[in-house]
Formats: sequence, C-alpha cells, structure tokens
Amino acid sequence: MVGHNVSHSNAKTKRKFNVNLIKKRFFVPEEDTWITLKLSTSALKTINRKGIFSVLKEARANGMELK
Repeated sequence: MVGHNVSHSNAKTKRKFNVNLIKKRFFVPEEDTWITLKLSTSALKTINRKGIFSVLKEARANGMELK
C-alpha cells in the first residue's frame, strides 16, 4: 500500500506501508508434525482464535499447497 509523508509545510512525498510479517513455527498434533509459516500478525490472531488445524484445513480446501 502506498501513501504520502506529510511535512509541517504540507509538502507530500511518496512512502510505502509495509506488511507486518513474522515467521512462526506451529505444532499440529493431529498430523504430529511441525510446520513453519510466514504470515501476517492478523493471520496469527486468526490462528489463535480458530486453531491451527482448522485454519490449515480451510487453506487446503481453498487450494493452498502446504509442504
């Protein structure tokens, strides 16, 4: 996403808003495996709310390939 830095004199310069990504390791007890995912912090909140297994199941149903 892009936007502007706005100075006190109201001069605008281009800037970028970067995504807040983290690398996180999860243990999936149903599959007895560890997986490492690079995901946004909002996705991490979703995993905390729904559980890792249901999120993986939903992602695989939508065609995401997880190794």
